[in-house]
Amino acid sequence: MKIEAINIEDKFSLFDEQWSPRIIAQMNETHFKLAKIQGEFIWHSHAETDEAFIVIKGKLRIEFRDFHLPLSEGEMCVVPRGIEHKPVSDGECFIMLIEPAGTVNTGDVGGERIKTEALWV
Repeated sequence: MKIEAINIEDKFSLFDEQWSPRIIAQMNETHFKLAKIQGEFIWHSHAETDEAFIVIKGKLRIEFRDFHLPLSEGEMCVVPRGIEHKPVSDGECFIMLIEPAGTVNTGDVGGERIKTEALWV
């Protein structure tokens, strides 16, 4: 097992594609993922798991059916399992996601934005 420091800023410099999370570490059965996002994602939920969003750079709004939660740099939110949500960012935003390995980005919805390949950087 290799123990090393992971530089988050350097990892973000290794990819440009938006809405395509990249795994940077695994702890037990949990993945730490980075994503660049801009615009609106899709309404979805994860029936089997909670999902954590941490804003590294920019601003994120997580829309829920009955309210919207704005997040700024350094803030985070845990979306409980089964809760429908839609991430939105008016400008480019860099986020970290923490979720169980194998979690599908589009949750129970699927569709054209689904990313099934585990991409590491």
